[in-house]
Amino acid sequence: MARPRGPTPGDAGRKRRRVPKIGVLALQGDFREHAAALASGGAEPVVVRRPGELAGLDGLVIPGGESTAIDKLARAFGVADPLRRMIREGLPVYGSCAGMILLADTVADPATDRAGNPQQTFGGIDMVVRRNAFGRQVDSFETDLDFAELDRLPGVPDGGRADPVHAVFIRAPWVESVGPGVEVLAAVEVAGRADPGAGRGVARIVAVRSGMLLATSFHPEVTGERRIHQLFIQMIRGEA
Repeated sequence: MARPRGPTPGDAGRKRRRVPKIGVLALQGDFREHAAALASGGAEPVVVRRPGELAGLDGLVIPGGESTAIDKLARAFGVADPLRRMIREGLPVYGSCAGMILLADTVADPATDRAGNPQQTFGGIDMVVRRNAFGRQVDSFETDLDFAELDRLPGVPDGGRADPVHAVFIRAPWVESVGPGVEVLAAVEVAGRADPGAGRGVARIVAVRSGMLLATSFHPEVTGERRIHQLFIQMIRGEA
């Protein structure tokens, strides 16, 4: 269920800590790139593979990769259940690409295992996500996006507009619908690219925020774009 913004358990400690300690789920995917982006933003990145490594975190990043692989490994390593609990209790989490899928309450087209069981997610954001919605690897593309909330970051004059985000989409999901309390931060027009039946002018949601949860279907960590991670760090500090 989506949560409104506001104080959550641990907010006071996060505001006091000058250098937030942010975990990066390192079971599979491009976790090293996320760790580098967090470090460049003034946070302390921590590699997370075991349940005990979740203790004491101010936030967590779920990287891009294969959502099915991360799901299976998270359960195998015993991380899935404690992480679900921590998300319910208010842990700030940012998920990119596969991470977006894993933060969704509902996957429109879940993968299934050999027994026919659908993949699981950690949940937390009241949204329906479609996997690989933009197509296969050969359908990967780049585009510039207006991204809400970046206007509030340091360096943007009062009343000014932040520069667009140069976004890279690689076998990316999109968000088909959101529930109450979920803020749409960015969308991209897809007609004529990977969704010819969508019709002219149809946009797909590619970035959302729900309380202390942030998700993008693209990969800011691979382009040198640091403002998404900066926004997440400010969320943890209670400044956004």
